[in-house]
Amino acid sequence: MPTLETAADLLKLLADTDTEWRENAQLEALTLAVAADLPVLLWGEPGIGKTAALNQLAAALDLPLTTVIASVHEPSDFSGLPVLGDDPAVQGVPMAPPDWAVRLVKAGRGLLFLDELSTAPPAVQAALLRVVLERRIGALTLPPGVRIVAAANPRSSAADGWELSAPLANRFVHLQWTFEHDVVVRGLGGVWPSARLPELDAHRLSEAVTFARRAVCGLLSARPKLVHQLPATETRRGGAWPSPRSWDMALRLVAFATAADTSRDVLSMLVRGAVGDGPGLELLASLDRMDLPDPEELLQDPASAVLPERGDLRQAVLDAVVEAVRRRATRERWDAAWAILARAVETGPPDLVVVPATTLAAQRDDDWELPPAIERLAGVVSLSRAADRATTRR
Repeated sequence: MPTLETAADLLKLLADTDTEWRENAQLEALTLAVAADLPVLLWGEPGIGKTAALNQLAAALDLPLTTVIASVHEPSDFSGLPVLGDDPAVQGVPMAPPDWAVRLVKAGRGLLFLDELSTAPPAVQAALLRVVLERRIGALTLPPGVRIVAAANPRSSAADGWELSAPLANRFVHLQWTFEHDVVVRGLGGVWPSARLPELDAHRLSEAVTFARRAVCGLLSARPKLVHQLPATETRRGGAWPSPRSWDMALRLVAFATAADTSRDVLSMLVRGAVGDGPGLELLASLDRMDLPDPEELLQDPASAVLPERGDLRQAVLDAVVEAVRRRATRERWDAAWAILARAVETGPPDLVVVPATTLAAQRDDDWELPPAIERLAGVVSLSRAADRATTRR
């Protein structure tokens, strides 16, 4: 048998790999963002498996993959080449799209992979703006069945790399792509992880949209400066940062994650990839607080109060109860708040009640008798203050 034919048989055996479903947060985040029809940008060092992940994603979703190396194209390859007709003064000059765009439109579906984005010069990045946001390439509009994913290397490791322009960067959900040792070892052994579309609960769609809108609008109402924050440095402008556009992406991601019952880790990757780390973490904290019990309901039945296990959330609930009493102070509500604080001491770390107890004590009217519950807290508060004084003397 000829040598090259034997080599081809060996290569075929090496390429014969299998896939399996396994928990993989970054692959799940990528798939959910693709399902939400948001452009995604994978950041990672060369050779880390970004292109392989896109091939796996396209195969798992049964989408034809079209790869375009952004850095080897001219701006006209994305904005279209002018084609003169018989009477351009009457008919105008149409902009002819490239062949790969025509194939995507004919197929009606597909995965457009814009590779090596960070090596594309500024003029090409400018031409890509309409492709990523408006899905326009020359005179063609990509159909809804086409999803867009890009990949880039950090400038420090990119060949002739450029910083991503702020307008282009703000059109993507940015995901940091890393490798997991066991995934690589198992993949080289012949079994790679597979992607699959998130299973959206059809009965929760309306609830998910309401929840997402309430979360994002509630945060931005309380923190108006977060609506738009253009970073000061060129490097940070090439990543995720908050703008009305990226908040709209975050809202969509929260809705999809809620309908799919996505894990906290995946949701964290997505919202931070849309609006940046700081605003994204604030949104996550806001989401946590939306699930907290209503302080008014706790004051109505303090004996049945169920408080969060997490310390920061428990602290937020206790502070909210005390604030509710401050806004409408009555003897009954004041007594109920002390009962809730006593329950907090019985079911969790006692130091969390020190500040709420001190604030609540200052709200007492002169004719209000001390409730029995306060005796269970007196020792905790005095002990904490003694510890603080001892720490201050060091």
